[in-house]
Amino acid sequence: MAEIDDPENTIIMTLKDGDVVIRLLPEVAPQHSARMKELARAGLYDNVAFHRVIDGFMAQTGDVAHANMEKGWNPARAGTGGSDLPDLPAEFSRLPHDRGTLGAARSANPDSANSQFFINFKDNHFLNGQYTVYGRVISGMEHVDAIARGEPPAEPDRMIRVRVAADV
Repeated sequence: MAEIDDPENTIIMTLKDGDVVIRLLPEVAPQHSARMKELARAGLYDNVAFHRVIDGFMAQTGDVAHANMEKGWNPARAGTGGSDLPDLPAEFSRLPHDRGTLGAARSANPDSANSQFFINFKDNHFLNGQYTVYGRVISGMEHVDAIARGEPPAEPDRMIRVRVAADV
């Protein structure tokens, strides 16, 4: 596991193959970073499926309303929901959508991000300036690369557990 220099702004996401360590970027996207920590601390990301995984592009997850594999997995609705919290305003920056960065998933409305996010499998610079970047995988990207593909996958992988490193 990578050395964690800021445990309050580091997420540990446990997948079937091991832990993925994500450094949040509160200096770039404070509201998105705070939201991820809030949902992680509430346990709402635990058991949530990766419902949209496109080879060579990205893995999307975080639909706490419709994609919890133990409390209401609904493949027909996965990707359409969020949390009970209000949507977030866009926090666009000059940070590129490079391999391993976290982007806020949203509808056509730039201010509609809520709980869903995606992890880029490769540099996806065509997304730059259109989706909020608010984190970066600092270790465990090989576990992200192993996530089952599909929209949704026939046998989706899930975030088994998501924690803020300061709480571990």
